[in-house]
Amino acid sequence: MSLSTEALQKLVREIESQAIAAQQQISLVRTQIAAKQREMRLAQLTRSEISALPSDTDVYEGVGKMFVAVPVPAMQDKLGEQIKTLEGEVETMNKRLHYLETTAKNSQEHIEKIIKGGGQS
Repeated sequence: MSLSTEALQKLVREIESQAIAAQQQISLVRTQIAAKQREMRLAQLTRSEISALPSDTDVYEGVGKMFVAVPVPAMQDKLGEQIKTLEGEVETMNKRLHYLETTAKNSQEHIEKIIKGGGQS
């Protein structure tokens, strides 16, 4: 059974649009992963710097346009939770990136198969 040329062209256009959408999403997810990793590194650096301070030292956290004194242990706990959250988000984004890369690869393979096969089944 062979498909008409018009049907093949329509199918190829649909697959191409899926591949293009996947490539755009891949770019977006990579940018988001990089931003989350930067944020995580900053939190880790801040936590390591704070850990060198005596535990009775007040550190200041920015809240809007003001700063609030926070004990070192409380700030370390907050940064630890922030790091855990960011690690989870990065892991989720990496899974999404893998899915999108697989989708883009499969779309490309389908297009090549259609072009080489000429619609022959």
